[in-house]
Amino acid sequence: MIRVLIAEDMRLLREALVELLRYETDIEVVAQVAVGSEIVPAAERERPDVAVIDIDLPELDGVTAAERLRERLPGCQVLILTALSKPGVLRRALSAQVAGLLAKDTRPAELVTAIRTIFAGGRVVDPALALSTMQAPESPLTQRETEVLRLSATGAQPLEIAERLFLTYGTVRNYLTSAATKLGARNRIDAIRIATEADWI
Repeated sequence: MIRVLIAEDMRLLREALVELLRYETDIEVVAQVAVGSEIVPAAERERPDVAVIDIDLPELDGVTAAERLRERLPGCQVLILTALSKPGVLRRALSAQVAGLLAKDTRPAELVTAIRTIFAGGRVVDPALALSTMQAPESPLTQRETEVLRLSATGAQPLEIAERLFLTYGTVRNYLTSAATKLGARNRIDAIRIATEADWI
């Protein structure tokens, strides 16, 4: 029996997935959650074999939840479902070493097959999603520059960012400057615009 956890914030879709899998004799839904922060606690309780996770969840996004799940329960394979086609988001999902990445408009039979494939040790990636990821240019920013710019985009000031990331004020200013330079931006606001449009933050 394949034990499955479903993480989807839209109740109608979540319950439809549960109902769909109920008809499969070799699959049992052992947990369902609506927010990303509940994924790891539920998985630790129920020990699923496969977690089907929406990429865009409240409180904690699906990719971050998948990374934490991999650390805590490496035996649980993750299948990410996404309605997003942004290359940066998809690249991040693939770099998190998830076992599967499918579009939300995948046919039900394909989803069931993907769960079985992943449980058996295989990997499933939607060809169209993989292609859009490969064709997109990679970000020129380092991980730390990306992190600092992402926080700046939320309205956080350099001093606040420094405190949150345990960096000095000067270091944060340097990261913002280097990010703007790499992106050919006029200033921090322009850098945020360029990085957001390219889906790098």
